[in-house]
Amino acid sequence: MSMQIIEKTGEGLSRVYGVKVPAADLGAKLTARIAEIAPQMNLKGFRPGKVPAAHVRRVYGKSLMSEVIEQTINESSAKVLEDYNLRPATQPDLKAESDMEKVFAGQADLDFELAVELMPDFEPIDPSTLKLKKLVYLPSDKEVDEAVAELAKSSRTYETRTGKTVKAKTDDQLMIDFIGRIDGEAFEGGSAEDMPLVLGSGRFIPGFEEQLVGAKPGATVTVKVDFPADYQAANLAGKAAEFEVTVKDVQAPVAAPIDDDFAKKLGLDTLEALKDAMRSQLEGEYANQTRFKLKRALLDELDKGHSFPLPPRMVEAEFETIWRQVQSDQDGGGLPPEDADKSEDELKAEYRKIAERRVRLGLVLAEIGRKHDVVVSDEELLQAMRMEAMKYRGQEQQVFDAIRQNPDAQTQLRAPVYEDKVVNMLFDLAKITDKKVSKEELLKDDDMPEGYAA
Repeated sequence: MSMQIIEKTGEGLSRVYGVKVPAADLGAKLTARIAEIAPQMNLKGFRPGKVPAAHVRRVYGKSLMSEVIEQTINESSAKVLEDYNLRPATQPDLKAESDMEKVFAGQADLDFELAVELMPDFEPIDPSTLKLKKLVYLPSDKEVDEAVAELAKSSRTYETRTGKTVKAKTDDQLMIDFIGRIDGEAFEGGSAEDMPLVLGSGRFIPGFEEQLVGAKPGATVTVKVDFPADYQAANLAGKAAEFEVTVKDVQAPVAAPIDDDFAKKLGLDTLEALKDAMRSQLEGEYANQTRFKLKRALLDELDKGHSFPLPPRMVEAEFETIWRQVQSDQDGGGLPPEDADKSEDELKAEYRKIAERRVRLGLVLAEIGRKHDVVVSDEELLQAMRMEAMKYRGQEQQVFDAIRQNPDAQTQLRAPVYEDKVVNMLFDLAKITDKKVSKEELLKDDDMPEGYAA
């Protein structure tokens, strides 16, 4: 008697197979495994390589049987996929039907069910039939000048204001001493001396800087504020505080002259070179937004051009990911205004449609990539691993090594690289026409296509 496989159910994209492996087969595999390792064993009380098989079975039989069962399950599961020519959409589910204690003891056959969710069979759209509009905006001379002026503003210096009636204004820099108190008691970290503070910078908690507008040099101002409820120091969060602030100096901003000397301070030869560099930077930022919009248009066309059954477990997993984020936003008061008054059932229905869209698009991109032999090279994966590791400053090598030893982490990094390669290929094959638009149109948020309420 040898392994038996039967198809129990087959509806839509779901299949369930029953697998039976006789206890005699498992026993034979265990005996073969013991015979393989016994000559290599070196145990106290036995000569090297002369440990009796019966002793190995008695001492290590259970752990070795565990290895045999795991290997058998993997091999038989792979055989099911091969024999029935299946393309699983997700990791197959395994359910034991035997009394596993008896299986381990060699007293029962290994019976289990293998539930497989299949990839849908569909013919993807011909990329050459796709027609897309590419939204393009180029920065104007005025915008470049404004960006250079903003750069000069960030390089400004400060000089003490002089005159008979000096009063602090927004954008002035004050040199202050302060002592903070809660219920009349000074608190740790609430005091400082010779602290520079630019009014309007938002460095201090809300309401603090505004109360210093109009202050004169030498004045002492009582500033009353409430710490935000989500303030990082839990002992201060939500508390009312008073700060006794001494204004030691009021300094006016002095803008850096926008000339060749200013450009040279930034490592460029001339003001024109600085403007060219700023123009290139702006063009790069808008090019990223252009690509984002073009990709969104592509995905809308792919979504519109395909209709096929979706693997339920893939949709459910995607929905759960989205819904956890929705609940997190809800708890933090961050739901979009259009969602705030909707019931949970309404939100779930809408976000499930979003989950279905994501799964459908993922399958379409994967199938198009498969048909066009798109692959992620080892070097491209390595580059993605390096980029991920660089996000963890000071721990780059440890993170890189951890990813290198974790196939699941590599799969997660490989997926967006693969998607980008497929998208780039589709851009090359589709008919794309440029459409010049305003900056506002390029940067405005996209609504979901018709049929998606969220």
